[in-house]
Amino acid sequence: MTVAAEDDVSNVSGSSDLPLLSLRGISKNFGAVQALSGVDLDVPVGQVTALVGDNGAGKSTLIKCISGIWGPSSGDIYWSGKHVSIKTPRDADDLGIATVYQDLALCDNLDIVQNMFLGHEPLRHRLLDENEMESKAKSTLADLSVTTVKSVRQLVESLSGGQRQSVAVARAVMRDAKLVIMDEPTAALGVSQTAQVLALIRRLADRGIAVIVISHNLNDVFSVADRLAVMYLGRLVHTGPIAEYTPQSAVEIITTGTYVTSDSQSGSNSERPETAS
Repeated sequence: MTVAAEDDVSNVSGSSDLPLLSLRGISKNFGAVQALSGVDLDVPVGQVTALVGDNGAGKSTLIKCISGIWGPSSGDIYWSGKHVSIKTPRDADDLGIATVYQDLALCDNLDIVQNMFLGHEPLRHRLLDENEMESKAKSTLADLSVTTVKSVRQLVESLSGGQRQSVAVARAVMRDAKLVIMDEPTAALGVSQTAQVLALIRRLADRGIAVIVISHNLNDVFSVADRLAVMYLGRLVHTGPIAEYTPQSAVEIITTGTYVTSDSQSGSNSERPETAS
């Protein structure tokens, strides 16, 4: 696992391989309550970073700071190595950050096309360009290999949970998102729908899009993630490639903030130190 305490993002990665998003010392207070404390996190391009932790660990607060819902109380945010300020959701959208919340923010009474273009409808002769909207919606879904939707003119209320997730993600991709954040994307989904959503997440990374997934389901995390980031009581305590963890070690970090490994050669036990990138 990596340790990174530098304030300058250029010192953390090689200049030719900077993370898309870097957080340095992000803290968030709500009055006397310290929700986040000195969070350092790198999110690489084209990889899935799973953000995990118990309830109240600070995952949602961190995501809202990245998404512009709340501004951090202190700390720095870097985008492709450049210092940026994300004060509003519009700031995040302008950078290319799209967040798919658990409720998906879809309108059940509108069809797929209308949901994908809501607030960004193209006009032709001062009228909605329905042909362009429908064509682009179809091509975006096809590019993401979403094949279970019968028609892009289906009302969203008629879609399954997995199909709704696909529409929400396609909307983000269509708007040229460079980082897609997904909050509990497989919650309340069946086995087949979960498989569809996990495959969709993998396809996003394969397209060179950075993905942050918040999930309590470690089976899903270990099947789709490239990197693991574990939060505990408002701090990011461990982060690294998913191959450096097991579900058991992840549970131990989530519940205690650290974990003990056995040295099979010496027979001694050693406590793995807290790390964060």
